[in-house]
Amino acid sequence: MGRGFLLMWLLIALPAAAQIYKYTDASGNTAYSNQPPDGVKAQPVELPPLNSVAPQAPPAPAAEASNREPPRSAYEVLELTGLPTDEALRANNGTFTVSVLIKPRLQAPHLFRLLLDGQPYGQSSNVPILQLVNIDRGEHSLAVQVIDGEHIIQQSPTQTFTVQRVHKR
Repeated sequence: MGRGFLLMWLLIALPAAAQIYKYTDASGNTAYSNQPPDGVKAQPVELPPLNSVAPQAPPAPAAEASNREPPRSAYEVLELTGLPTDEALRANNGTFTVSVLIKPRLQAPHLFRLLLDGQPYGQSSNVPILQLVNIDRGEHSLAVQVIDGEHIIQQSPTQTFTVQRVHKR
C-alpha cells in the first residue's frame, strides 16, 4: 500500500518534477525519487502524458421561439366529459365514471391516465370510460393524459368539480 501511495503521490507531483527515477533500495524494495541516489543504479521512469481537458465553447443558443412552429398535438380533441359544471357531483359512495372525448381514436400503444388533484390516479387504460372510486367529498381537479409508457403525449384541460356525499348518522 505504501508503494502505491508513493507512486500516486509522485504522479500528482509530476508536473513539478523534471524526471522520476526508479531504483531498488538496500532492503530490496522498489523506490522512486526525483533525484537519482548516489551509488545506486537508478532508471529513469517513462510516464504517460497527463490527461487534460480542453475548454469547450458554450452550446449555441436554441433557435428563437418565434422561428419555431407551435408543437402539433397528436389529437385534435382530448377532453373529459360527464362532470357537472354548474352543480356538485352527487356520489354517495364517492364512485363515479367520466368519459374521454378524443379525436382521432386513441392510437396504439397510447393509454389514458387520469390525474386527480394533479396526481396520477388508478391504472392506465385504453378504454375511454374511466371509473373513480371512493373519492372524498369536496372540491377536486381532474384531467386526462395520453401517455406512451412514462412519456406524456398530450393532456386535456383540467376541470374542477365538487363531490357531494351524504353523511349517514
